[in-house]
Amino acid sequence: MQLPMSSHRFDVLISEVGPRDGLQSVASTMSTAHKHAWIAALAHAGLQEIEVGSFVSPKLLPQMADAAEVVAQAITLPGVTVMALAPNLRGAEAALRAGAHKVTLPVSASPAHSMANVRKTPMQMVDEVRAIAALRDEIAPQALIEAGISTAFGCTLQGLVPEDEVIALALACVAAGADESGLSDTTGMANPAQVRRLFTRLRAELGEHAGAAHMHNTRGLGLANCLAAYEAGVRTFDASLAGLGGCPYAPGASGNVVTEDLVFMFEAMGIRTGVDIERLIAARQPLAAGLPGEELHGMTPLAGLPKGFVPLIYAPA
Repeated sequence: MQLPMSSHRFDVLISEVGPRDGLQSVASTMSTAHKHAWIAALAHAGLQEIEVGSFVSPKLLPQMADAAEVVAQAITLPGVTVMALAPNLRGAEAALRAGAHKVTLPVSASPAHSMANVRKTPMQMVDEVRAIAALRDEIAPQALIEAGISTAFGCTLQGLVPEDEVIALALACVAAGADESGLSDTTGMANPAQVRRLFTRLRAELGEHAGAAHMHNTRGLGLANCLAAYEAGVRTFDASLAGLGGCPYAPGASGNVVTEDLVFMFEAMGIRTGVDIERLIAARQPLAAGLPGEELHGMTPLAGLPKGFVPLIYAPA
């Protein structure tokens, strides 16, 4: 399986997580047909990496019961790396057999959150990463594995999470076979100084295996934290259209970074995202159609694009 390549030039990669992180965090269940339409609109906007579902028990997350069907449809979209989340070996096998290009594994640095989220300790999850990497090598060797370190900046259940433990866990995941390990502000507790410090350490320790920044906007610092991560050398950022998302097992973990606002920030700074922001804003329409009545967030769609703003996707390279 070859990972898709995009013709769009970009300086940062925006990884859209709304169809997974967003949809699993709302009470309503979007129909499979509406998911297909929304994901297609996101791809049409130029998003080159989309997390389309989660392979978990439908009893726990009925919103994700159609994950295999959604992946099967998404991998037909040209130029899109299709990601799926899996919390365990069983889910990862299902994701890989469905054809996911990349499987993301939630590995929490907080033992309290880890037990609440996946019913395993952090080091038991490292063992799970090792088993999943071995399975990947056997049945889908071209697929990638990312271990996202959840609660890397603090936990609403246990409070402070020691930074040394965060870095050690990321290193252990890569040693166990993950292709990359990023840091997630699951509970929205991070601040820019902390983000810059921790990602600087992560990149120094892991080099090319250092993964994405996944920030939440719970306390209004999502964009500031993304900028701090960028200044520390991060070039992949998770975001969710209209800010949908959170974490069902982390009380108060609301609000992913809004994709529209993140794209506008980078583009306004002269940093290419490869995303057509007008098409991106238009992708809110199929989202709203699939989740009628759901509150959609975002300052850029509300305010509109500034007069004279020229998206970099139209500018000469």
